[in-house]
Amino acid sequence: MSPAGKAFICLVKNRYSVKKIVIFASGSGTNAENIIRFFAESEDTRVVLVLSNKRNAGVLDRADQQDVDALYFNRKALYRSDLIVNMLRDIDPDLIVLAGFLWKFPENILRAFPGKVINIHPALLPKYGGKGMYGMHVHRAIIENRENESGITIHYVNENYDEGAVIFQASVPVLPEDSPENVAEKIHTLEYEHFPQVIKKLLAAR
Repeated sequence: MSPAGKAFICLVKNRYSVKKIVIFASGSGTNAENIIRFFAESEDTRVVLVLSNKRNAGVLDRADQQDVDALYFNRKALYRSDLIVNMLRDIDPDLIVLAGFLWKFPENILRAFPGKVINIHPALLPKYGGKGMYGMHVHRAIIENRENESGITIHYVNENYDEGAVIFQASVPVLPEDSPENVAEKIHTLEYEHFPQVIKKLLAAR
């Protein structure tokens, strides 16, 4: 690791003596920002780092605006090196949160942090999970299959897409007149309401 990278890690470790959350995200980062804001006034918990696999992801700007350190990484750094897992070991997060992170999470990080990686999925797993089922793809499938409900699932992450143990679920009705966009709005409301609270409860139990 470069001197600058070591200095960054030291800064993170010295700055925070509270419980630490690291967020991985790929997109605009509304869930990440909601989590950051939720814990901003907490005396014992902070989001200390946001990581994204997209250089121009909106989540990086959102983190910067909330004064949270944010870094971009590429596929090589995540899958073909120990750069990210070593950075995480140095930070020693209490929880790693996937908030709209679209790549399959690497097994070396899962092994390094057993039981500490969670994800939120915009459907009631095990339905509408797996590779390629994210965002509007899920909501369109819900409408096409004329489901009468949808929801969110917060679950532990394992080596397979959306197959880790379920921590929490919440549902909303899907009405005959609903569009995928309407369903998306309902799901976002559930995410904003429940995701930070579930994280808080998980950390309180550690």
